[in-house]
Amino acid sequence: MSSQNVLITGASGGLGTAIASSFGERGAHVTLCARSKADLSETADLVQERGGEVTIAPVDVRDENQVSIVFTDIAPKRIDIIFAAAGINTAPPREAPLTEESYDDFDDIINTNVRGLFTTLREGIRSMPEDGRVIVPSGKIAREPTSGMGAYAVSKAAAEGVVRGFAADAEQTVGIVYPGFVATELTYGKGRDPSSVSELFIWAATECPDNQINGNVVTLGDWKSNQ
Repeated sequence: MSSQNVLITGASGGLGTAIASSFGERGAHVTLCARSKADLSETADLVQERGGEVTIAPVDVRDENQVSIVFTDIAPKRIDIIFAAAGINTAPPREAPLTEESYDDFDDIINTNVRGLFTTLREGIRSMPEDGRVIVPSGKIAREPTSGMGAYAVSKAAAEGVVRGFAADAEQTVGIVYPGFVATELTYGKGRDPSSVSELFIWAATECPDNQINGNVVTLGDWKSNQ
């Protein structure tokens, strides 16, 4: 594990921080990406305290030029694993019916959660070996109608389409993880502790069989059944 280079978008808190910390314990080099450099300092400290190496890369995933620079000039030249966890939500869960979603909020969410994912994968896979892996968190709202989830649910459905497209066209393994309801900024702090599911993401990135995860969804139950 110590030779692996991991890049995480959305690394300033929530799942991104928890996953980065777990990889730090394994001695990985972790490139932390988020819009604000200041917001990444706490995550960087955690990774280093646990024995990992850190590169900080301030980036807005909506901007393909910024994303390209991260992979060409800031991150290590070879990236083994990408966790594409950058995302936004504009309202608490179940409080944003799509019938009342503003155009501005819809555009902001789609541009970050879908176009930002596309940009990260399109630029990132060029830095990855053939056996590299891209892991994208999602949830049942991407596939099951759930009231009040608005553009966020739409973005998750579209993001899963992006994953399946890259899984079909890229040499690398690209898959989706359903961790359940996790307490992050996106859920306004509601749900389970992100650290309780970080090992699920480690398993998905390093041990889950390619034919199980590539273009597909793995869940908390899948991980637990393999322990």
